[in-house]
Amino acid sequence: MTTMDKKLLFADNEKVVKEFGASPMSKLKDLPSFYTFEKKLIYSHRDFDKFYKALKQNKKCAIVSGINASGVMHLGHKVVFDTNLYFQKEFNVPVFLPISDDESYVSGKVKSQKTAFENSIKLARELIAYGFDPKKTFLIIDQVYTNIYNLAIKLSTKVTLSEIKAVYGYKMENNPGLFFYPAVQAAHVLLPIDYFQYDHVLVPIGPDEDSHLRICRDIAYKMGYNKPAVLHAAFMPGVDGEKMSKSRNNSILLFADNEKDIKKKVNKALSGGAETLEKHKKHGGNPDKDIACFYLEKYLLNKADSDDLFKSYRKGTLSSKDVKKLLADYLIKLTKDLQTKRNQTKPETVYKCLLKNTELSLTDFKKLF
Repeated sequence: MTTMDKKLLFADNEKVVKEFGASPMSKLKDLPSFYTFEKKLIYSHRDFDKFYKALKQNKKCAIVSGINASGVMHLGHKVVFDTNLYFQKEFNVPVFLPISDDESYVSGKVKSQKTAFENSIKLARELIAYGFDPKKTFLIIDQVYTNIYNLAIKLSTKVTLSEIKAVYGYKMENNPGLFFYPAVQAAHVLLPIDYFQYDHVLVPIGPDEDSHLRICRDIAYKMGYNKPAVLHAAFMPGVDGEKMSKSRNNSILLFADNEKDIKKKVNKALSGGAETLEKHKKHGGNPDKDIACFYLEKYLLNKADSDDLFKSYRKGTLSSKDVKKLLADYLIKLTKDLQTKRNQTKPETVYKCLLKNTELSLTDFKKLF
C-alpha cells in the first residue's frame, strides 16, 4: 500500500455496523469528555448509552477488557486501555482484565500451557505498569482462577454447537477446546454480574472481536442478566499504513521496543510528503496521507497542537522528516516511561490483583454433610 486506504482499513468497523447491527457513536449525544471519544477513536457501540446512564446513576458498573496471552502490548492497544483507565479514574469503575492463556493454547497460538502461563504473568505485570489501580483491578488468568470453568459450564447450557459453528466457522476437525472457549469467554465477561453482583458491564474491544460479544450478549439475555455493553475501537493502521501484524512488524511494542527499534520503524512510516524536500517546501505535503501526522493527531497531541502541525505540513514549513522525528520522540518517551514502571512493579502488587480460587474450608465442607 503506497497510500493509506482508510476505506479498506476501516472495513471491519463498517461491517460490524452494516452487517451485525452495531450503532455508530455519531448518533449518541451524551458522550464522555475524553480524547478517545472526542477524536472519534471509538467507532461504534452496543448499548453504551444504557451503560453510561447507569454509571451516572451510581449503579454498580464494571469494565471487562481482555488480552491474548500469545500477544504483546502494542500501540494498537492504547485506545482501549486508555478508555478503561478513564472510567476507572473518573468513575472509580473496577476493571477486570482476563488474559486468555487457555484460548492461546487450544487455538495453537502457543505451543504449551506453560508458555501461555508465563506470557500471562508477563502481561499481568505490564497491565499494572500501564497505570491500572491495583485496588480496583482484577486480573484473570484461567490456570490460576480455575473457578472460571464452573461459570463457563453453567453458561454453556445457553448456547448451542450450531450457533458456535455458525459464528466462528469451526468444523468437526477442530479440537473441542475451541468449541467450548466461547463459554469461557462469556464467563470472563459475565463474572462481575454473576459472581460479584454488578448490574452492568462494559467491554471495549476491537471490531474483529465483535463475534465473541454477540455470543456473550445472547447468553446474558438467556440468563436474565443485562446484556454487556460494547465499545468498538476505530481501526489503527500500522506504521506502513497496513493492518497491524506480527509478520509485518509494523506496530510499536510498548514494553519491548527500544529507542533504536522505534526510530527504525518510524523512519519507514508511510509519508504524505512531496517527492523531494525542495518540492515539499514549495508545495507542501498532505498530512491526511502521512502516518506520523495521523498518529500524532489521533493519539498524542491535543487539538490545537495537531492543527498547527497539519497547517505547517501543508505549507511545507514542516517536512516528513520533521514529523517523523517528533513522533519518534513522543513514542520513545512513552515506551521508556512504561518500561521503567514495569521494572518498578513488584510481584506482590500483581499477585494481589490476581483472582484466586476460594479454598473449601473444613467448616464449610461439614455444612454440606
